[in-house]
This record gives sequence, structure tokens and C-alpha cells, in this order.
Amino acid sequence: MRTFTAPAALAFALLAAPLAAQDAPATPGLTAPPMSAQDLVTLPRLGAPVVNAAGTMAVYTVTLTDPATLKRSPAHYLIDLARPEVAASPLDLTLRASDLAFGSDGALYFLSGEHTDTNAKPLGRVWRVALGKDGVAGQPQLVAGFPDTGVAGFKLAPDNSRIAVWGEVPRDCPTFGCADAKQAYLPGPGTGRLYDGEDGFVRHWDRWATPGLHNRIFVFPLKGGAVSGEGVPADGADPATGLTADTPTMPFGGPEELAFGADGRTLYFTARLSNAQEPASTNLDIYASDLTGAAPRLLTADNKATDTTPVPSPDGRYLAWLAMARPTYEADKLAVQLMDLKTGRTRNLTKDTDLSFASIAWDASGRHLIATAQKVLDTPAFRIDIATGKVTELNLMAGNEAHIANLVPLPGGRALFTRDSLGMPAELFLSGDMGQARPLTDVATTRMGGMANIVTRRFSFKGAKGDTVWGQITRLADQTGPIPALLYIHGGPQGSFNDSWSNRWNPRVTASQGYAVISVDFHGSTGYGQAFTDAINKDWGGGPLEDLQKGLDAALALDTQIDGTRACAMGASYGGYMVNWIAGNWPDRFKCIVQHDGIFDMRSMYYSTEELWFPRWDFGGSYEEARETYEKWNPANHVGKWKTPMLVVTGQQDFRVPYSQGLMSFTALQERGIPSQLLAFPDENHWVLGAKNSLQWHATVFDWLGRWLKTEKPQEGGGK
Repeated sequence: MRTFTAPAALAFALLAAPLAAQDAPATPGLTAPPMSAQDLVTLPRLGAPVVNAAGTMAVYTVTLTDPATLKRSPAHYLIDLARPEVAASPLDLTLRASDLAFGSDGALYFLSGEHTDTNAKPLGRVWRVALGKDGVAGQPQLVAGFPDTGVAGFKLAPDNSRIAVWGEVPRDCPTFGCADAKQAYLPGPGTGRLYDGEDGFVRHWDRWATPGLHNRIFVFPLKGGAVSGEGVPADGADPATGLTADTPTMPFGGPEELAFGADGRTLYFTARLSNAQEPASTNLDIYASDLTGAAPRLLTADNKATDTTPVPSPDGRYLAWLAMARPTYEADKLAVQLMDLKTGRTRNLTKDTDLSFASIAWDASGRHLIATAQKVLDTPAFRIDIATGKVTELNLMAGNEAHIANLVPLPGGRALFTRDSLGMPAELFLSGDMGQARPLTDVATTRMGGMANIVTRRFSFKGAKGDTVWGQITRLADQTGPIPALLYIHGGPQGSFNDSWSNRWNPRVTASQGYAVISVDFHGSTGYGQAFTDAINKDWGGGPLEDLQKGLDAALALDTQIDGTRACAMGASYGGYMVNWIAGNWPDRFKCIVQHDGIFDMRSMYYSTEELWFPRWDFGGSYEEARETYEKWNPANHVGKWKTPMLVVTGQQDFRVPYSQGLMSFTALQERGIPSQLLAFPDENHWVLGAKNSLQWHATVFDWLGRWLKTEKPQEGGGK
């Protein structure tokens, strides 16, 4: 068990900022203002760093939010990695920029929807700026822009000889964009969309699909820092022999899914075929294009599950990537595969290591891969020897890793990465020898130092099947009891409330309102080996509920200042399912419930969600094939026992758990006369992303918690 206080647990100390002028905190024991939802929404947010080929310069982006308008804008900074003690310099790129990357020519390339010509059509284009010796950026020069199609992203060849750009382009279009492309799914004369059963996804995540339109990559020669000649489609010039697929994959794929070989003459990329089987398949594959326009070569034909994130070695000899073994299972272990490009031989480097890796990158020597993977409640870094497959955990933060991400190995055995935790948003760190790192930025740390500290305490207990289960208690460090309790239940369900920062369900902000936030990584959670993750299969409401019940008891026994008689259960996605399940299967325990995008009825959920591989794996088949299992764990079957007041939150653009599930929950509550509220966002998906919407979400949730967990006598109908 480990206890961390934020920000004091960091390996460095910073002077606290002056406290804001405001009334003394109402929470007993506090002398500093607690963190608010406004603080969360307006905190500067650090992005991933980009580094030049020599490893001497890095650029990072900080997203700033205007506290009055809540509008967000990027600010860029240049840092000299040879002199890390020198403060970073602001970098003015003239245009609003994203997706920054260094070219081998030393210039900085970026994506922008703006143009130096204010009369130009707002479309995504690639730009470059030269950086002077003083670090000042020159004027933007257009690298790649097209009249009718916006560029969604790009990747540079190592020698700057080529650039790959991608965007939504019809499959039968031979160039990057066709102005006269027909929209066959709009046959007219009305506004109705017409979909065919062979088209694949009808809708996905938060958008309706457009049949015939796909994420496609085109590769152009670069001359003088600008595209030259005709682009070559990586999916093949002839639709009859090439791929019909999305690459990068939709909706979340990006530059990590493609990479040029060391000599710039081959492009490796991840693709998801678009066909009738797409909604039921997790078969992502890796292809290689020789950049002639010929059909790309399939490299992972033997694996019908996920293959992704290709990373060629610096000498061009090997290709590494991450792969799952079981088709249709989206939470299978991600193992590191290595192909010898000369012989075609492929090895699973981490088959004997019970870790699921999230990222991989080559070190400068080409003898090791540097990777990250979740382990219990942390996400540390690892070194993988490609000769032996030996996996060695690195101590980049000396036992206080929390969540390491965006890791870039540098020449000389150094590493650049971001690190965040439950108590602290991401900052940039530099390790000189793959050992203890030093901080390079103070994006939010000083500001956080002016707020009331929290303490996070890890604990373990015997859960379902006698297995060890881990949890965390997050509360204000100086608060005195009694403290009302919140049981946070994570989504996934193959996920974790690990030690990492979140801009949505943030335990620090919630704890700062005077609550003890208790999270439990129940059976099905990630970071504890694949068998533990698999244990939730066909057991959604069984072992996980037992873990939550025992975990809540264990937390209350551990911290006697927590008042278990005043408790609320909160969850989103699978967590939303679980609180619906709790409402009917643990109905007397909680004063209130917050349910966000949760499943209410298994049958209607199955027939209205979009990624069908997910319920088919977790419940053992389609609804018709596994009806008994779906109904065994169906919250709708236990509505007769519902009695706990519930706040229901849903997004109308959520196609994963359609908003009708929330409406059904709300109807059930109304019919039984249970105190309830419905918060519906017409412009949000499965998450609440908008700044103003986030403030409204927090205000509504905090009002609901205060209504039922305040010390006065609960209102009528308040449950236990």
C-alpha cells in the first residue's frame, strides 16, 4: 500500500502560488482553497512533445483556456534539450497550429486550418517554418494544400524526401480529393440517407458514416519543403485490386498508425477493411506500400485479430508492432511482435510477459524497444531486448511513476516523456540515462500548489474468487471527518481508475468538494494480468459487484474518518451500467446514484450500438445466440427493486450507448416515483468534452451529491 500527497509527492518542490482572494474554505480542516470545476476546465493542458532528429531540440504545445469565454487556443514552446536548465522559449508560428513535427531539414512542420491569405477557404493544410539559431520561427510556407479536401494529418519520411497526408477521400478518387465526387448514399429527391448492408458501419462513435468515403493516405515527393507531382495512394491506385479501408482507422487512429521505413521508400500503415463484417470485427492489419501505386502488401495475414502501431527500426532491418491474439476481443493482451524484413520471420517478443503494452519506440541503438504498459495502478516504462525478449522495468520516476506517456527515446540513452497522476496534470520530464528524470516544465504545478492538497491511498483486499483486488482512496489531505463517500466505478469495463489525471471524471476535483472518492479495480480491470481482465467475460454483474461491495467495506475500515452511512455511487459507460445494476441488486446501500451513459436494457442496447464485436465477446454471442446471458445481467429485469434517487446524464451524439438507454432509466425512475433528474447534452457524445458543458456537468453533479449527502436529515425518498 502506498500513500501519495499531491503535489508534495513529486520528485521536486515548487513554491506555491499566492492563494486566490476568496472566503475561507467551508470544509473542516482546510486552510487553502479547494480545486474547483472552473480550475479543472481552465488549467493549461500539456500536449505530446516533438523532437528533432539529433535529439537536441523539442517543441511542446500547451492548450490554454480563456477563463471568461472558455475558448481554447494553443501556445507552443521550444526547449533546448542540451541545456534543460534554460527556460523554454515561446514560439510564434503565426497560424493556429496542431500536429507539429520536425523534418530532417530542421524545419518545423504543422497542420493548420488557417491560411496566410485571409481570403482562403478554411481547410486543413500542412505548413512549415524555419527555425533560426535564436529559436525564432520564420514565416509559414505552404507544404501541402488541396482545393476541395482538408488534410487531417501527415507524416514525414526520415530523409524528408516524401510526405504522407491523409483525409477523407472517396475510394474511387485517384487524387487527394475529387470536387465532383457523387454521394451515392443521398439518392434524393428527399434528405434521406440510404445505406446498404454491405457498406459496413452506418454510424460510428458520434457520427453517421458516408459510404464510399474513407480515411485514405496519399504520399507526395517533397522538394524544397513543398509537395511536388502527383500523390500516390497508399491503398493502391486501382480500387479493384487495392484496399477499401480506413487508414488511419476511425474514429481514433492517428499518426501512430503509419510510419516510413528508414530509407523513406516504404510506408507501413494500419488499416481496417470497410465491408459488411466491419461492425463485428477487430481485425486491424498492417500493410506495406512500395509507393508506386500498386496494391499494398499485407504483412499480418496470419492474425485475424488486431495488429497496429508499426515502428520500423532505425537501420531498416526490423518492423515492430503491437498485436492481439484473439479475434473480436478489443481488450486482449497487446504483445510486441518483431518481423525481420529480410527473412520475413516474425517473433512474439513478449509472449511470456503478462503485460499489455500501450506504446513502443526504438532506442537510438536499434537493439531495444522502449515501451509503456499499465502495471497495477501505474503505467511505467520498460526496455525490451529484441535479441532475447527480456523485459526490464525502468525507474524513470523512482517508484512514483503514476502515468508515463508520450515517451520519446533520445540519442545517448536519454528519454523525454510526460508524467501525470491523480493529483497532478501532465508535465514534461527528461531522463539522462533511462533513470531518474528531472522536470522540464511547470505548466500547471505551481498553480496546483496554491490549492488544497489531496492524498491518495492505495489499498488491496481479497475480492471475488479470493483474488487480490486493488483500490484507491482520494480525499483532501487536511480534511477532518466525518467525510461522505463516493464510490467511483470505471468504464470499459476493461479499464482502470489508475493513478492518472483526467479532464472529465477527476477524483481531485470531486474530493476537493469535501468527499472521499473510493475507486476499485474490480475483476475485468486492466493492469493485473490478462486472466484478471478476462474474468468479467459473461459475468458483468457477478464478480465485479462483489469486488465493489468488499472494496467499499475495505476502504471504510482503512480510513475511519469516512462516513459510510452517507455514500453515493457514480459511474459512466460500464460504470453507468453497474450503478443501474446496483440500483436493483444492492438497493439499500446508497443515498444517491449518478449514472452517465449507462446501459439500462441489454436487448435494446445490443440492437442499437455500433461495434457489435464488443457485446458478442463479453456475452458469448449475439443477443439471439446468448439470450440467457444477456438477460441474466440485464438491469431492466430488476427495476422493481429500484428505490435510490438517481441523476441520469446522456449525450445525444453517443452512438456507443445510445441516449435512449438514459431515457429508459429516467422513465423507470419516474414511474416508480423515485427522485430523479435527467441531464441531456444535444452536442456531446459518450464523453462531455465542451468547456461550458463540463462546467454544467460538474455543477449538476455536485448539486445532486450535496442534496443527498449533506449532514442535515435527508429529503423524503432518500434511500438508506
